[in-house]
Amino acid sequence: MTHPRSWSPIRRVVAVSRRRGWPAVVLSVLLLAALAQVPLALTGGGAWPTVRFALALVAVTATWRVLVWRARRATAEGLVWRLFSWGCFLYGVGAVSTAAVAAVPGLQPYTDVPNAVCAALTFPLAYRALVRWSRRSAGVDPDDLLNGVSAVLVVAALVGVGVALRAGDGVDSGLLGSASWREQLLVLQDACVFILLGAALTAAFTARLHRDVRIWLVFAAYCLAGAGGVAALVDGGTRPTWALPLWAAGLVALAAAAVLEARFEPTQTSDPVKSTVGSFVVVAAGLAVATVVLLAGAPRGLALCALLGVLGSSVRLLVNLFELAQLAVSRREALTDDLTGIANRRALVRHLDEVLAHRAATTEGPTAGVQVLVFDLDHFKEVNDSLGHGAGDGLLQMLTQRIAPELPASAVFARLGGDEFVVVSDDGVPGDRVLAVLDGAQREPFPVGGVSVHADLSVGRATWEASPAASGPVVDATVLLRRADTAMYDAKRTGRAVGGSVVTYDPDRHGDTHGLLSTVAELRHGIAAGQLRVHFQPQLHSGDGTLSGVEALVRWQHPVRGLLAPGEFLDVAESHGLMDAVTQEVLRQSVAQQAAWRRRGLVVRMSVNLSAGTLLDASLPETVAALLARHDVPATSLVLEVTETALLREPERSLAVVEALGALGVQGSIDDFGTGYSSLTQLRQLPVSELKLDRSFTADLLSDPRAAAIVAHTVGLAHALQLRVVAEGVEDEETLAALTGLGCDETQGFLHARPLPAPEFEAWCAAREGAVPGPRSPVSAG
Repeated sequence: MTHPRSWSPIRRVVAVSRRRGWPAVVLSVLLLAALAQVPLALTGGGAWPTVRFALALVAVTATWRVLVWRARRATAEGLVWRLFSWGCFLYGVGAVSTAAVAAVPGLQPYTDVPNAVCAALTFPLAYRALVRWSRRSAGVDPDDLLNGVSAVLVVAALVGVGVALRAGDGVDSGLLGSASWREQLLVLQDACVFILLGAALTAAFTARLHRDVRIWLVFAAYCLAGAGGVAALVDGGTRPTWALPLWAAGLVALAAAAVLEARFEPTQTSDPVKSTVGSFVVVAAGLAVATVVLLAGAPRGLALCALLGVLGSSVRLLVNLFELAQLAVSRREALTDDLTGIANRRALVRHLDEVLAHRAATTEGPTAGVQVLVFDLDHFKEVNDSLGHGAGDGLLQMLTQRIAPELPASAVFARLGGDEFVVVSDDGVPGDRVLAVLDGAQREPFPVGGVSVHADLSVGRATWEASPAASGPVVDATVLLRRADTAMYDAKRTGRAVGGSVVTYDPDRHGDTHGLLSTVAELRHGIAAGQLRVHFQPQLHSGDGTLSGVEALVRWQHPVRGLLAPGEFLDVAESHGLMDAVTQEVLRQSVAQQAAWRRRGLVVRMSVNLSAGTLLDASLPETVAALLARHDVPATSLVLEVTETALLREPERSLAVVEALGALGVQGSIDDFGTGYSSLTQLRQLPVSELKLDRSFTADLLSDPRAAAIVAHTVGLAHALQLRVVAEGVEDEETLAALTGLGCDETQGFLHARPLPAPEFEAWCAAREGAVPGPRSPVSAG
């Protein structure tokens, strides 16, 4: 037997509270109390003001429900609509509280106090919602709220000047002169609305949201909600009768914005530079308002209000200056060799790539060549073994101090690692001049560990020249360094150092031309024949070790040579125009495998590397969208990794492609972070959600305090920009523990697993979970 459903109001309120939470209970009780006055109004009881507020509360409740619905359905914008829903709730509380105060004898002068208080409480919620909406990064910088509050104080002071001057008040007439409490509260409310309108416009144009009609609906909502307050302020504190309908219309516009689907995504992330500009604007405006107050003879309390705004934005400026100083230190440490103080490999590769790109782009007139000299110390291992590593470090430092001051100003001197150094000279610097410096550095012995040590150098040279008639693939820094390194090892084997002669790279002698061409033909055929294989390396959460994602890594199943690692064929693919085909095949296999896993219950984020050539393909976003749609894989589960070198080749084209991919919902990642000069620039401009620490940072994490400092600053910077940090090359528990302590989000490396084929990866997951992944045993994607 079924019992009839109870419609008891008490039971209904209890049921709503269980399902919707206490905000729904408060709004429901207030709505019932207001609607209870309707019969009094209909019978001539004089309750029409209450009925009017009851109708307004109906609009508030309906809008609040729509906002809560959107917050639960949205993914990236969930926080935005959750903040808007709380602001709408406070609006409803303010409206009903105002009606309640108006109904109590003796409290009529304070009618607008509850509404003003709720408006002040709504401001930080709405302001943070707009700031979060304008950024792809999760969360918002709390100091942005400090800027917003400071701006409200400055605007309130400016409006107060107009009110005070209109009333003819002097410097000793109080905060706002003879203005009533109602006018003073209206000044505060209008200032809040003005700043929210400014925040909406900023989000529309700086984050490229102006094509999204929802931001304009929100802008219209605040215009309609603030129109009554502005009119009341002009009219001496009396709200016009049309203020309430406009206020309700603003709620309808806000609800419409929540109902519409997102079509465009923001392109900016947290940026201390732009925030600093905003702080300067507030400080300058506040000082200007304070000056106007003093010169115009307005109430001095307004100057205090403006100066409080100046103080708040000044604090924000100090925070920004500290952040920028930390960024400068991190950048300098990331590009400097810890032992010798000269450039490291990352700085050298970036510089060499920039020089080569500039030379290749010069098509008119003669172009100066680029010379790369790689050298190391003969028998350096014997110094370390006999005198200790401290003595070896001292020898490297003294050698650097001899060479660096003598090199031409345009030459770049860097340490690649160990006892291997490189000098890059261009702009017409004679190569013999650099060789003479190296020859002079080895003539005199070095006092090391109480003995004199001679440092003989083995030198290899590689050159590249660009001319209008030059053709063929552009040589990058990696190729040129490898050529010089090959020549250097040839010099070491043959015993020819600077004192005798330098070995210059010779393609006929140092390069396997026949084997290279054969490899290119085999790789081209292998791509078409489906010989490429994708292996998957897991990425784990640092805190609990749960699976968060996988990186797709390519292998070549050669019919004769067996399974080849990327290092054995990717350089060939890059230099012979096959890298785009390799990337497309890896992307296709990765998404297809991800779809197969999702059907079995294994929901995991997939990371795929993009080559430089693929990143310049304007049709890539359409290809990715079609691929995701065909396999029914959500865009947010795909991460495309790009290197700074690839981004630098043609920044405008590559940035446009990355932005288009971000508009699809695909996550972006900066791979091998810290390996170039453009790191901070890319972080500021690119719509990325992940930063991957290069394995060179993790290798020396335990042995080098400066490496640990760089990692700590990098993690802090990434988290401040709301980026996820993934550390590569984790091979032992001690490194994992250190990265976890520094706040790194995720780790990847041989400690967890080597890159595995799909079946072995599934077995790895099954061993961790205790069962083969299936529809009833999903693995967390993090």
